[in-house]
Amino acid sequence: MRDQPQQPSNNNNEIDLVELLRSLFQQKYLILAVASLVTLMAAAYAFLATPYYQVQSVLRPVDQGSLDELNGTGVYELTPAEALSRGAAGLSSYESRLKFFRDHQELFTGLVEPGRSLDQVFEEFNRSAFTMLQADPKKPNSLSESVGISLTYPQGVDGVAVVNGLVAYVLEAERDRIATDLKVLIANRLFGLEQKIEAARASYEASKQAQIATLLEQDALRRAQLQDELQALRTELKTRRESRIKRLDEAAQIAESLGIQNPTTPSAMADAQRKGQVVRTEVNSREIPLYFMGVEALRAERQALSERRSDDFSEPRVAEIEKELALLSRNRQVEILEQRHNEDLYLKDLAEWRQEAAQLKGIKFDTAGLQLVRVDQLALDPLTAVKPKKALIIGLGGVAGLILGVLVVLLRNLLRPKAEAIDSDEK
Repeated sequence: MRDQPQQPSNNNNEIDLVELLRSLFQQKYLILAVASLVTLMAAAYAFLATPYYQVQSVLRPVDQGSLDELNGTGVYELTPAEALSRGAAGLSSYESRLKFFRDHQELFTGLVEPGRSLDQVFEEFNRSAFTMLQADPKKPNSLSESVGISLTYPQGVDGVAVVNGLVAYVLEAERDRIATDLKVLIANRLFGLEQKIEAARASYEASKQAQIATLLEQDALRRAQLQDELQALRTELKTRRESRIKRLDEAAQIAESLGIQNPTTPSAMADAQRKGQVVRTEVNSREIPLYFMGVEALRAERQALSERRSDDFSEPRVAEIEKELALLSRNRQVEILEQRHNEDLYLKDLAEWRQEAAQLKGIKFDTAGLQLVRVDQLALDPLTAVKPKKALIIGLGGVAGLILGVLVVLLRNLLRPKAEAIDSDEK
């Protein structure tokens, strides 16, 4: 008798699957009602939520020939890969996007909200809307490499104009930057050439002055040497003259003692002495002694030598020295160097530098027509919104509604036995 009350409780705790399915079927309208309500709410969200669209633009490298004119200047060098990289850097630059936003605020009127600054609006939009499209890094680097930019924007924003305008804005900014860089490089090269020319002029002037100083120094040295030689030569001539006078005095004494008044020779003197007594004279030298000139001749030569004021005429070398000194009084090479007016003609490499400067000044490259990248894909008006995805949201709403309806029915089945037991106890 005691075990009988426990048997019904075990049966009550067991879940009868058939009974459960029957209960769900019996309350199918409740499940369908809940599912319909949730589906209706999902559909309302799908159709009432602000739609978002997505557009993109893809850039690819240009041919090498498109940059040939720029590279042909010899000042600026840019490869297609570098040009594409610069375009990608400009598109991903926060500063470039912000400048475009500020310069084209009419394209973003749908984003402006009261109480928010333009920078705040752009910050939020830039963080969630723009996406850079990069080439697959696993693929080898080639001319097929591409970069792009994608924009996800809400209704009310002209996304096509934003993307295409941003691409054109960035490329125009890069062209302006290249034009500025080109001008700076040309100006720096011209300034460097001017510095080279000025340095060459200063070097030439210094070398010319050094050459003039060297020539004048050589002339001064040679003049001093010649003057020393002339002075020494005149001293030697004076010494010779004084020596000659002494020899003439000595010879005159001998001639007077021998009675030789007029010039004679040893043979003539021997013949004259044979008439009287014989005097034997032995001459060992080939040169006839001076005293044979006679006293009168010796004294006449001595007087002439004593009265001489200059001995220069007696030595040909003196005339040569005076000639050289006269030539050294003016250095024609120094005069020619000092009379040069257009000294640039004598500068080394000046013609080459001026040719290079003329070529640099002749560069008239217009970057307005420079094609940095090839726009492989322009942004076009999208056909459908990327979000919200209406079919997916409605489908998920229907599934969620069915699940929620089943849960409601199960909850009612769990709560109903308890309610019935309470009612029975009260009775």
